[in-house]
Amino acid sequence: MGSRNVWMGVVLMLGVSATALTGCDQQKADWRQPAGKEWPTAGGDWGNTRFSTLKQVTTDNVKSLGAAWMHKFDNDGQAVGAPIIANDRMFVATTSGVYALNPKTGETIWAHKAEAPIYAKYKGASIGEDMVFVGLGNGHVIALRQKTGDLVWEGEAGDSEATKGQFLVAGPTYANGVVVAPLASGDFGVRGRVIGFDAKTGKQLWRFNTVAANKDEPGYDTWPQDQDSWQPGGGGVWMLPAFDPDLGLVYFGVGNPIPQWGGEIRAGDNLFTDSAVALDVKTGAVKWHYQVVHHDLWEADLGTPLILYDAEVGGKTVKAVAVMSTYGYLFQLDRATGKPIFAVEERAVPQNARLFTSPTQPFPVGADQIGPACVPRDMVPNGFKAMCQFDPIDTDIPNAMYPIMTARSAPMTYDPQTRAFYASAAIWPFWIQRFEDPRFFSVNGAAPGLRRAGLYAALDAKTDKLLWQKQMPSQSQQNGSGFVSTAGGLLFRGNLDGNVDAYEAKSGDLLWQFQTGGSANQSPSVYQTDGEEYVAIASATGVWAFRLGGKVEPLPAPPKPPTETTFAGRIVQTEEIVLGPTVKDSGLDKVREAVDEYAIMPQRTKAHIGKKVTWTNQGKETHEIAAVDGSWTTGPILPGKSASITFDHAAVYTYTCKEHAWSYAQLIIEE
Repeated sequence: MGSRNVWMGVVLMLGVSATALTGCDQQKADWRQPAGKEWPTAGGDWGNTRFSTLKQVTTDNVKSLGAAWMHKFDNDGQAVGAPIIANDRMFVATTSGVYALNPKTGETIWAHKAEAPIYAKYKGASIGEDMVFVGLGNGHVIALRQKTGDLVWEGEAGDSEATKGQFLVAGPTYANGVVVAPLASGDFGVRGRVIGFDAKTGKQLWRFNTVAANKDEPGYDTWPQDQDSWQPGGGGVWMLPAFDPDLGLVYFGVGNPIPQWGGEIRAGDNLFTDSAVALDVKTGAVKWHYQVVHHDLWEADLGTPLILYDAEVGGKTVKAVAVMSTYGYLFQLDRATGKPIFAVEERAVPQNARLFTSPTQPFPVGADQIGPACVPRDMVPNGFKAMCQFDPIDTDIPNAMYPIMTARSAPMTYDPQTRAFYASAAIWPFWIQRFEDPRFFSVNGAAPGLRRAGLYAALDAKTDKLLWQKQMPSQSQQNGSGFVSTAGGLLFRGNLDGNVDAYEAKSGDLLWQFQTGGSANQSPSVYQTDGEEYVAIASATGVWAFRLGGKVEPLPAPPKPPTETTFAGRIVQTEEIVLGPTVKDSGLDKVREAVDEYAIMPQRTKAHIGKKVTWTNQGKETHEIAAVDGSWTTGPILPGKSASITFDHAAVYTYTCKEHAWSYAQLIIEE
């Protein structure tokens, strides 16, 4: 940052003396240590520890915490990401622009309308060189003047031709003169990448492709050499990078390969997907990588931001990086080399030769796992097969419920006082169905009665063992706010139900709660102004800031998020229903079609009393349709045949196929 006031604030935050320097003599920003009076990065510091050294608010007085102010954006978009607080300003990204607010009052200092949507959910903006850097939904990065909001430069991280799915969902990271911008989404056929821009000018300095574009790029030999159908997409980067200025390295995790479940066309480990990667910040050259899932068949992205911290190993301090896998395992690596600092072993996993499954997968030795390894049978509806992590899913398992998102992307926090990591996760069964086309999958409608649950947990950094783990009904934890920890012994987090919570770090017990009136599923920030500690968070209703003795009243709670799935989507008025229809997917690179033997179309149907409802079997197998409550059945319907029923009273039926009990549908009979 160029401002002397900002540098003075950072220096004081670090507890060292400040030298009165001006102009080009100013020292560069240094955010290696945990946040104090300011919250200068979305992760609190360059290491993404999300820990605040402030301790005015404690476990003893947190019940006195109240809202000091709330800023409503009206028609100017919804606030997203963690507020950034520096230089007596709070910088907030909304879905349509960027604001500078007074951190004490919430009043607007300036506003900038963006040319494209902002998707920086959970991450936020970045600052440096007297500028604010924000990633946009068109794959561009913009730099705004901190004092005025004026546009300084605009850089392109995506492809010049507008492409579906290319956007910067993670806020860029400022790293000693370089703006490091990660691009998603590889799921739509866009090659993932990380771009380094000159912070002053916006000139592109380097580009790292997470999936090699040619044989001269690293990782190319881990993909098929006899065909290129695996190109060009995959490996989106969804997380905020971390930065170590001493080593000159930036760190991030990479998402899944594509097609996500179609391993038969991409034999090999498929680097750098599902890997932690360290790049030279000046050149973009790969210094090391560590893959936590080989040849991913399960959409097991690395999405939780990596954390830089000091580990204790054999009585010595090791500069380390923490990597949380989607499956709830914490890998702790040497920050300089990428080598595990605690033992990791390759274990045999279930195999499927057609899908080129990797014979083994890495597991931290003796580590506890957050969440279950298998789908709990009582959480999925009748007829589905409860799968376990690393079970391959092929075309012969149309009813697979897979535990896809345990610790998906919600940021962790590391508390150097307790030497513990605090993570948000979920028990998240997900219906996956494969077709012959490897790029066609997951086209199913909702299955009523599917339950999911949220988890939050504390892991001991020295042992990789759970200190505590708790379950809640909320479904959003693995993609949610994540925790912020403070020296006051507290954990703060926002929730989909509108509540902002404070927990005791030692026990995980809930101590305080405030209702914002709309989803507060964003990352909090902690800062100090005029000697008072504040906690700020974005909600669907606006940005809220809390302090001891705050007097702004909470808002009425929004509708509670469901804890169990029901039928969703369009209800079609018709008396003609098809079994085994041709279905379409949402399209990775184009819309595709396939015959789904077990689909019912429409899945939700409305008909009138006295009208004959007809089911026609276009599939190759016999299907017998029956109400779940046992009140009626069509009898067996052979391929190419039909069966009809006339209903004489109003009712709402859930029905299924007797032979294929996972084929659920809904019929509404009305006057």
